[in-house]
Amino acid sequence: MLIVILANTEQKTELLSKSINENVAVKYVSNYAEFSHYNNADAFFILQDELDIPGINQIKQPLFIHSVTSTLEELNLPGNVSRINAWPTFLQRNLWEVAAKNNVVVKNIFEKIGWKYLLVPDEPGLIAARIVAMIINEAYFTYEEKISTKEEIDVAMKLGTNYPYGPFEWACKIGLQNIYNLLKALRQRNERYDIALSITEELIPV
Repeated sequence: MLIVILANTEQKTELLSKSINENVAVKYVSNYAEFSHYNNADAFFILQDELDIPGINQIKQPLFIHSVTSTLEELNLPGNVSRINAWPTFLQRNLWEVAAKNNVVVKNIFEKIGWKYLLVPDEPGLIAARIVAMIINEAYFTYEEKISTKEEIDVAMKLGTNYPYGPFEWACKIGLQNIYNLLKALRQRNERYDIALSITEELIPV
């Protein structure tokens, strides 16, 4: 089995920490054009930022794209395309969240690779990213109320909940703009996702 993965250096490092079945060959590429060299691939993964990729409809094999904010319905992609989350720190998780139109294809590919997966609804944020974004948002609300410093909140969350990172530390690793974009998409669907003012202020150029 051959899978081809378009990933940056950080993403590749995270993926290399995951186990994979011995009969699976993995080829990493640095740009989309290199996919054409592997027409015999069993599946493709695009882990770069959410972009409009020309020619994506020409890929007939199972294709897994990084798309945290935009849904498959919004992107209007063919049935061989599934959504995953390739935000920094998420690829090293033991479980992949996959939103798909064809669950049988996902099962076939992931079981052959040896990766655990969870089929999730085709919604902005999937599950884990939505939860993490909400935690970060609440941490910013707490910071605005001057209850504690960012550093103290990070320490309290790591010690109190056993999270791998504090909310501000996690926001830095993921990218605050990514968090904002997801919260904005969620806010359009439900007003409970009001975005902390301090998040917006940090993103505004001085």
